[in-house]
Amino acid sequence: MAIGKILGGLVVLGAAGFGAFWVLTAPKVLTEADLPAHQADVANGARIFHAGGCVSCHAAPGAKGDERLKLAGGLEFKTPFGTFRVPNISPDKDTGIGSWSTVDFVNAVTRGVDDEGEHLYPAFPYTSYARMKVEDVIDLKAYMDTLPAVNNAVADHDLKFPFNIRRGLGLWKLAFMKTTPVVTLPADASDLVKRGQYLVEGPGHCGECHTGRNFAGAPDYAHWLAGAPNPEGKGSIPNITSGENGIADWTAEDIASALETGFTPDADSFGGSMVEVQENMALLPPEDRAAIAAYLKAIPSLPSAAPKEKDDAAKSS
Repeated sequence: MAIGKILGGLVVLGAAGFGAFWVLTAPKVLTEADLPAHQADVANGARIFHAGGCVSCHAAPGAKGDERLKLAGGLEFKTPFGTFRVPNISPDKDTGIGSWSTVDFVNAVTRGVDDEGEHLYPAFPYTSYARMKVEDVIDLKAYMDTLPAVNNAVADHDLKFPFNIRRGLGLWKLAFMKTTPVVTLPADASDLVKRGQYLVEGPGHCGECHTGRNFAGAPDYAHWLAGAPNPEGKGSIPNITSGENGIADWTAEDIASALETGFTPDADSFGGSMVEVQENMALLPPEDRAAIAAYLKAIPSLPSAAPKEKDDAAKSS
């Protein structure tokens, strides 16, 4: 009898625990009624598209010119959690997102939830996009709807257990998803700096590469933009604060110019994945590049958190 009671108690506790897990991990989404009354602005959508660098991940590698606007996906990212595959986000109704409603798109971008109500993995940088204005996201969809529809079915991610259990991402979001500004700006911060904060912390998602991550793959905000290991596996992503080994010697004009031309103040040029980023930033209006520069010069200076290259470490030992 005692054993039966114990087993019964364990079943009840297990059911209660599962129920709590199911409630806590439920995707939290917006409804049509939650969206603001807003007339989509396609031109602003293009601006947000370039700020977000959508082509960098979703276009075919090496694509040039108009081919960059074919967002068929397929790129693979190998990580400690498994392999992530970039989806097709072209307006194709069968293999892309052409059948998504506006609220579906807003939920994916700002809440990390797809059109079927399932959590998306934060390899898609919704942890940054969550800071975006809903109106900008609506404009972004309007622009993306004008791009070529490409029929290309992309395989699902190939992830290890337990990371392949999407529902568990609800707990990850509760623990790590931050929708408020990363940096607390002074009360007298200029409109230019505030615009830069929005672009860098939101659509530009600069922290996704330039900030290190914790054991769960969430951004380490204590070292915001101070550099990180290269997510592609080789080398490191530099510190872009004005701290040690950062960009202290760069003026705001230097930063804006580099984002436009690809050339740094010492006549070097960007390399690696930053080439794609710069090409996107060059398509922004000058005032947006100036805003990004103003924000980077206004944030706290931090020592570099990027790992040293082996050659550099050997030389300093």
